[in-house]
Amino acid sequence: MANSGHVKKICCGVDASLEFFQQAQEHGADMVICHHGISWGESLATITGLNYQRVSRLLRHDMALYASHLPLDAHPTLGNNAQICRTLGLRKLKPFGMYNGKLIGFEGSLPKPRRFTTFARMVAEKIGKPLHTWDCGKKTVQRIAVVSGGAAGEIAEAGEKGIDVYLSGEQSLAAYNLAREYGINAIFAGHYATERFGVIAVGERLKKRFGVEVEFLDMGIAV
Repeated sequence: MANSGHVKKICCGVDASLEFFQQAQEHGADMVICHHGISWGESLATITGLNYQRVSRLLRHDMALYASHLPLDAHPTLGNNAQICRTLGLRKLKPFGMYNGKLIGFEGSLPKPRRFTTFARMVAEKIGKPLHTWDCGKKTVQRIAVVSGGAAGEIAEAGEKGIDVYLSGEQSLAAYNLAREYGINAIFAGHYATERFGVIAVGERLKKRFGVEVEFLDMGIAV
């Protein structure tokens, strides 16, 4: 969604919500970049209700909107999953996580084996809390698979491939049963927390390339 054509400041955030738009406006943004946008399938077929409130706020304050969902999960350098792997020091990355015919995550290896409890503490330090851990597999781990956000179901692929730890955002009961049956450890660090990485990386790239002011607005959502 375009604005009048001039961009001096960009605010980045995870969700294209009214609260985020308001904060971006207050911070002087004339463009916002989000991971979760406002258009899902035919959701903008009619501009009424909440759709109207979101679109009209952007128009009134001349803010452009750019949203990138699955492509930002899958991007090999700027994506959520690649950035998480880099943050955790994983090596020998290769695509992982088949979703609707496309690979959107990555798997890799720690430089050396670690206790699962030690690795979980590192995830808490580098990604944040709250953190849910399922100790259903090896006590010492090295192979890690990462798919950010609401991707609990991809734990089945991790189980089939003999991964030591599956890392995602939101947990589910079905995934818990799979973890027990495959004998695989899992860590769920929050949908929001695991999907901050991509928009932050995109913002930094735009700042370096175009010299535009960029700010990440952290809404602090513990989900």
